[in-house]
Amino acid sequence: MIDLDYSFLIQLANFLITLLVLNFLMFGPIREIIKRRAELMNGQMGKIEQFTDQADSKMKGYEKALDEARRAGMDVRNDLKEQGQQEEQKILSEAGKVAASTMKEARDEISAEKGEAMKVLDGQVDEFAQKVTAKVLG
Repeated sequence: MIDLDYSFLIQLANFLITLLVLNFLMFGPIREIIKRRAELMNGQMGKIEQFTDQADSKMKGYEKALDEARRAGMDVRNDLKEQGQQEEQKILSEAGKVAASTMKEARDEISAEKGEAMKVLDGQVDEFAQKVTAKVLG
């Protein structure tokens, strides 16, 4: 059986003193370091989340601006394309008018030359007929 005498009280006092000294020298500072580290990690996580949120909002803004720029570019492209088509129609219309007037002038000139050639040939028909007749009849 266990005897409880004064040595038990000395051992209990020794244990309590050792526990207090260890708590003061080792356990307390370790707990404080762990507490500061946890606070630092929480602060860093907050900063990381804030940075991530800012990055997401900036990325959304960038994508929105990029979409708007694409739309504006497409609008400008379509406007320029339409202006080009209108200019093309105008140039083709003017070219058609020039070609038509040139063709009319050429036809008129050909018709005038034909008339002159017909007059010259009408005057020479009798002469050619007499030559052909003379050759045929000998």
